Amino acid sequence: MISKDVVVNLPADAEARPVAVLVQLASKYDSKVYIIAKDKKINAKSIMGMMSLGFGQGDKLTIQAEGEDATAAVEEIANYIESRA
Repeated sequence: MISKDVVVNLPADAEARPVAVLVQLASKYDSKVYIIAKDKKINAKSIMGMMSLGFGQGDKLTIQAEGEDATAAVEEIANYIESRA
């Protein structure tokens, strides 16, 4: 299992579009991918689950993945979450 802590640099309250992109990124990978925030562990491939997290700018998240392409999944999702202007 691979995990990485990140700080959110997405628009305020992670509105639908950025969350949808994040779910699309996670869905590209065969690995199981999770986002952990506020003591919740959510499947990153679930749009409803991700919307329920309600994270926003400056929040700390942990990206966790398990599977053959876990490292690539974590890195791409981390880059998206941290570098979105």
